[in-house]
Amino acid sequence: MRDFHFPGRSPVLAQNGMCATSHPLAAKVAVDIMERGGNAMDAAIAGAVLLGICEPQMTGIGGDCFVLFQDKDGGAIRALNGSGCAPAGADLSALKARGETTVPLNGPEAVTIPTAMDAFCRLSEDYGKIGIDAILAPTIRYADEGVPVAARVAFDWPEAGKALQGHGRTHYMIDGKPGEVGQMFRSPAQAEALRRVAKEGRKGFYEGEVAEDMVAALKALGGVHELSDFANATSFYTEPVGSHYKGADLLEHPPNGQGATANLMLNILSHFDLASMEPFGAMRAHIEAEATKLAYDARNRFIADPDVSKRVEHMLSMETATKLAALIDPKRAMAAAAPISEAVHKDTVYITVVDKDRMAVSFIYSIFHGFGSGIASEKFGILLQNRGAGFTLDESHPNVYGAGKRPMHTIIPGMLAENGRATMPFGVMGGQYQSCGHARFVTNMTDFGMDAQSAIDAPRCFSDAGELKVEKGYSEAVRAELADMGHKVVVPDGPLGGAQAIRIRNDGVLEGASDPRKDGAALGY
Repeated sequence: MRDFHFPGRSPVLAQNGMCATSHPLAAKVAVDIMERGGNAMDAAIAGAVLLGICEPQMTGIGGDCFVLFQDKDGGAIRALNGSGCAPAGADLSALKARGETTVPLNGPEAVTIPTAMDAFCRLSEDYGKIGIDAILAPTIRYADEGVPVAARVAFDWPEAGKALQGHGRTHYMIDGKPGEVGQMFRSPAQAEALRRVAKEGRKGFYEGEVAEDMVAALKALGGVHELSDFANATSFYTEPVGSHYKGADLLEHPPNGQGATANLMLNILSHFDLASMEPFGAMRAHIEAEATKLAYDARNRFIADPDVSKRVEHMLSMETATKLAALIDPKRAMAAAAPISEAVHKDTVYITVVDKDRMAVSFIYSIFHGFGSGIASEKFGILLQNRGAGFTLDESHPNVYGAGKRPMHTIIPGMLAENGRATMPFGVMGGQYQSCGHARFVTNMTDFGMDAQSAIDAPRCFSDAGELKVEKGYSEAVRAELADMGHKVVVPDGPLGGAQAIRIRNDGVLEGASDPRKDGAALGY
């Protein structure tokens, strides 16, 4: 139990259903859906779509999603890949002939076909109860009426908004300026696009006027996207990957998601007695930082499109983890490996829902960088992701840019399970940080006995691009000790990510946790 002398959040307890996400309106909509007879899948989709209006810099229907879910207590845990491909006309040689060394972040070349909407429609049809029209109704209303800009959204908007161009500025600035706390952000154009989907299903997005609007915006900037690319967009079911750590199974989304990186990190960390270390001391931070470097180096080498990611079993092997753990010097920092994927993920949203039948859904949804590519369609204001910037232009690498390929994604939903039963759907936002964040969340609970809320609240650190980013929650003495070990210690301008979780307790009670680093909440009924 937390010390009530200090600021903090208590876990939220409920019995019938629970949602935890990064904006209270989305959490409320999810609970409303369940109270009206919808299940956790209906509620998760409804909340996720609304997050595109509540947090437009983070996500939207021009993006991708990954989902882990258990359809009922004791049912199979499955994965849904809602990520999109580069268009059929994508041409690596053309990019290289222009002298490009990376995929341009804010050009049409970075726009892969948004596939989240196909995933929403597929999941609604296969696992939902109330239909896509009822699921989209709350977002249509809020997009028309507007939502007040929340504090974290206002914090992000000025910097992220620099990416906006053309129609993007028209649709995603308020009177030409970044949104401020309490201002109303409206998107009637998106409301109209969602009405098409509510009436026609996925065809309303991937065919007809909405698709034509997106293709026209891309072609106007030199994009090679065609209507056929959108018509052929498809999500697909797959199976999670996993690892075992101190009594719990950590299930992750397989490639082209980076989930196996979190599994490898935990396998490496299992070779060290973390529980004997100070939870927020230098030694734990150091060991975790070194494990991060090694696991992310493996990620950068192996994770790519599902059809070409051939070394995932190598990443999941305990033999691999043992060899990597032996490379860690407990007293000295190693050099960071150079990244191979050309752009790292900045922003995303996460939502988790559990219903009265214990269907559990772990759902992550993103447009990659803040405001994605910055390119929006003219009529419907659909902001397009720049996920293609996650490709490399190195022709020898499995994650090389190419027609019809899916790039490596940093977004990963998580699920803890015991004996095949989901016990905690969770997610840690924060782009590049996510795999490290999953490992830290798990070890906070297993090695240091924290509940989910305390594990989320706890200070974070992250070895990234040659720096050890250490949140303000660490002491100056710990920072100095880490520097003495050879780490280049920096305090990041903003916090490291955000997280949400729902624990399905053995007594039947649901325990929700939501990160104070975001604007969100856990709500139940």
